[in-house]
Amino acid sequence: MELWYTEYQTENLGLSVRIKETLYAGRSEYQEVAVVDSLEFGRMLVLDGVFQTSVFDEFIYHEMIAHVPLFVHPDPRTVLIIGGGDGGTAREVVKHQSIEVAEMVEIDGLVVDVSKKYLPEISVALNDNHPKLQLKIGDGIKHMEEVENKYDVIIVDCSDPIGPGAGLFTHAFYQNVHKALRPDGLFVQQTESPFFHQDLIKRLKADIASLFPITRLYLANIPLYPSGLHCFTIGSKQYDPLHTDRNRIPDNLDTRYYNRELQKSCFALPNFVQDLLK
Repeated sequence: MELWYTEYQTENLGLSVRIKETLYAGRSEYQEVAVVDSLEFGRMLVLDGVFQTSVFDEFIYHEMIAHVPLFVHPDPRTVLIIGGGDGGTAREVVKHQSIEVAEMVEIDGLVVDVSKKYLPEISVALNDNHPKLQLKIGDGIKHMEEVENKYDVIIVDCSDPIGPGAGLFTHAFYQNVHKALRPDGLFVQQTESPFFHQDLIKRLKADIASLFPITRLYLANIPLYPSGLHCFTIGSKQYDPLHTDRNRIPDNLDTRYYNRELQKSCFALPNFVQDLLK
């Protein structure tokens, strides 16, 4: 008998993946959590029926959400990751020698535990208790309300704008992000598909631009996510991503997708995406 798992990406569109078996299925205080082993994508983390990551293509998302903003800032030392319970973003962040402390605030401890057990390739920094990494199980929204002038870079590695992640896509949250950053700080957030979440992207761009003088979108090709084209948004107080000194990017950086050329080219947007931002 064939087993298939379907994520309904819109009311009219779904992605079905043939699976070998369900490795874990449970429910936390916040959401349904599952890990399935698929034939095409390998092991996959699923939250509330939505594909979050897979061992097949996770490196694209995690490298692009981490390295692009960290190389925009000329000297990031203190970094905050909000969400990112699978550990992939943390794995990429701690590769940067300049970083002294990488704090991570994840609301759902079950996501962390399940990822450490079933997705060790992704959660390696969590499993190894990396000395730069400080993990806190807690509410990232509340954490942002309580800090000020602390971080060089904030990475909002959140799930979709539903369930526990909904509050991470609001103007009030971005105000607290701005407050928590140092005078030359910047932040990045995953902002969904430019094909299927156009209204969301336009709203978030306007909200972020109302607080940050420099706001840029960039793209990455991620097969697991809706349309395969995924958007990230940077809000920066001082540094323009288009003027990054790419000579600072080492040739021996351990990545499979991100590279020095992509640091610039990922900000080249198709016309239809540019039209969204007008």
